[in-house]
Amino acid sequence: MWEALRRFRALEPSARGLFVRAAVLLPFISVSLKFRGFRATQLSLQKRLPRILSSNLSDQLSSPQASEARAAATALTARMVRSAAQRTWGNSACLEQSLALWWLLGRRGIASSVRIGTRKTEQKFEAHAWVECGGVALNEPEEAHKHYAAFGEEFPIIGGVKK
Repeated sequence: MWEALRRFRALEPSARGLFVRAAVLLPFISVSLKFRGFRATQLSLQKRLPRILSSNLSDQLSSPQASEARAAATALTARMVRSAAQRTWGNSACLEQSLALWWLLGRRGIASSVRIGTRKTEQKFEAHAWVECGGVALNEPEEAHKHYAAFGEEFPIIGGVKK
């Protein structure tokens, strides 16, 4: 426990904040999914995203420095959500983690979308969720999502405004 606390304190303040937000958000999402379902949960989260015009977003991403900063923020957010899911109460599923990551990115003005895919192995039907940003899966370090047939429809949000 002390080692985990020491590592947490060694994080930069922005990373600590992301971790705490994710740790609080994951159980909320879990309960909401169980009692209200996917669409109601996503709409509830979407209402709490800032409204950003997509033209402003493209202006923000035009410079190489902005692109690098966005990539760093995206990677840090994905890492903190993954870490919070491993170290907090409950067992967060991929859908819960993906919704948390999607929402936290949206709060930072970073466009992303939740993708859901399915597969059948032997006699078992499986589903999986992940977040994509610019065509790259963010919360998939081993690219497990490539073994799933993704639904054609994305579940996108750009800073609170649907694509």
